[in-house]
Amino acid sequence: MNNVLAAPKDQLANGLTHGIAGDPAGGIAARAAEGRITWAGPVGVMASRSLLAILAQALVTLIFIIQQNPDPLRAGTAWWPVTGTLVDIGCLGLLFWLTRREGISLIDLIGLNRRKILRDALTGLGMLVVISPVVMIGGAMLTGLLVFGTPQPALPAEVMTKHLPLWAALYARMIWWVIWSATEEMTYNGYALPRLQVLTGGRTWLAVMIVGFFWAVQHAFLPFIPDVKVFLYLAIQMLPLVTVLQLLYLKFRRLPPLIVMHWGMDLFSTIVMITVV
Repeated sequence: MNNVLAAPKDQLANGLTHGIAGDPAGGIAARAAEGRITWAGPVGVMASRSLLAILAQALVTLIFIIQQNPDPLRAGTAWWPVTGTLVDIGCLGLLFWLTRREGISLIDLIGLNRRKILRDALTGLGMLVVISPVVMIGGAMLTGLLVFGTPQPALPAEVMTKHLPLWAALYARMIWWVIWSATEEMTYNGYALPRLQVLTGGRTWLAVMIVGFFWAVQHAFLPFIPDVKVFLYLAIQMLPLVTVLQLLYLKFRRLPPLIVMHWGMDLFSTIVMITVV
C-alpha cells in the first residue's frame, strides 16, 4: 500500500493510469495531455454531490413549508435516502458527459471483469465484515472525542433515525442503496482519484487528500443540520473510511469489490436507521 502512495510520476503516467480496466482511449495521462481531462472535471463532479444534496433537501423542505409543517427543515432531514437518487441522477449525468468527452464510457470506470465476479463479491463481503466496523466505529468515536469531547456524543435524533412512510422506507431499503453506493464509488474512486493522480503530477497522497475532503464533506449534508459541531462531526467521522476506500481502490484498481462492500454498509444503515410511520 505504501508503495502505491509513493509511486513516482512516470510510474503513475505509464502504469497506474493504464491500470483501470476497460480504458479504451489508451490511458488517463494521455487524455490529460490532450486537454480532455482538466481539474474542472474531478473537482466539479465531487463538489456537485454536496451541491445536489443541498438542493434535494431544499426541495423537500419547500414541500413541507407548503404543507405548513411547523418544522420543515427538521422534517426534511429524514428524506435523503429517497431524494439521494436525484443526487445520483445528476452526478451520473455529469459523469456520462465527462467520460464521453474522454472517449470512454461510464462502465469503463467500474473495471468489471466477469471472470472475477465471484472473487470480487467474496472480497467485498470479507472487507464489509472485517474492515468497515473497525473503521466506521473507530472513526465515529475518535471524532466524538475531537468535536464533542466524548466518544459517544448526544446527536440530534434526526441524524440517527429517519421516520418515513412505508413506500419511502421500502424504496430506501430496496433501491436507493444500490444506486447510491455504486455512484459514490464511480465518482470518487473510479473517476476522480486516478485523474487527480495525474493532475497532481503523480502525488498520490495529495490526490487521496483532495478526494477524501470532498467525500467526507458530502456526508455533512446527509442530512444538513444547521449546527457547526454536528456538521464537523458528520464530515470528520467519515475521513478514515473514505481514506481506506481509496487505498483499497489503489490496490485493486477495480470497483466491484468496493461496491459490494459499500452496498453492505448502506443497506445496513437503511435497516437500522429508518423506521416506518
